[in-house]
Amino acid sequence: MLGLSRSSHYYKPCGENSKNIDLMKAIDKLYTKYPFYGARRLRVNLPMEFQPVNVKKVRRLMKMMEIVAVYPKPNLSLPDLNHKIYPYLLRGKKIERVNQVWSTDITYVPMESGFLYLCAVVDWYSRYILSWEISNTLTTDFCFKAVTDALKRGQKPEIFNTDQGSQFTSNDFTKALIDKGILVSMDGKGRALDNIFVERFWRTIKYEDIYLKEYKDGKALFEGLVKYIQFYNNERKHQSLLYLTPNQVFNERLPIAKNSTIIVNT
Repeated sequence: MLGLSRSSHYYKPCGENSKNIDLMKAIDKLYTKYPFYGARRLRVNLPMEFQPVNVKKVRRLMKMMEIVAVYPKPNLSLPDLNHKIYPYLLRGKKIERVNQVWSTDITYVPMESGFLYLCAVVDWYSRYILSWEISNTLTTDFCFKAVTDALKRGQKPEIFNTDQGSQFTSNDFTKALIDKGILVSMDGKGRALDNIFVERFWRTIKYEDIYLKEYKDGKALFEGLVKYIQFYNNERKHQSLLYLTPNQVFNERLPIAKNSTIIVNT
């Protein structure tokens, strides 16, 4: 009567089995170290305990994890016709002050059993993590909450940079930025290095915390991320910041160097 199929209405999707979860962890570690590896090179470089493995399985898991090899290639994907794609505004740009450019991205986060996705908003100049959220799905809502939480701090960027993921091209997401007079910039399709400072943060947090801790579940992961990101912002001194912390540069406005700039060459 309601037009619902009984088979689909009562169907509960099965999650990935433990072997595939372990394989995804191995793929994530290898990809984080070698982001230019595609499915074929990842397959042949996986540890022997995962061999033999079909390249189709590796490609399927990569798609689920939303990772793609970083190299120049044509855009073969058709965007959602209801979502506007904005141009990349940072090529050759000099980043020379706090709140000039913010950006966001999503990464796969392995746990002892299962996985979640992490979204973070970063100020490029100071490397300060403005906000972050975790989710078990790749829907727009947790990304939208991360960006609105960042804007609630009372500050805003001149330019906000994202990739072309459907979460960031959604009308709700871009409207939240445009309504505040923020310019929207989007990476080229499949070019992770256009968002280099978020990619560097993913590598840092995975090698310094996530891979070492192997969090048991979502609660433990959340508590661990709270502690690590607080450490990252307030205690971890960055060589690129002349050994200041992101908090000292972002909130205390301590100068990195006289006329210090970051030039985006990608």
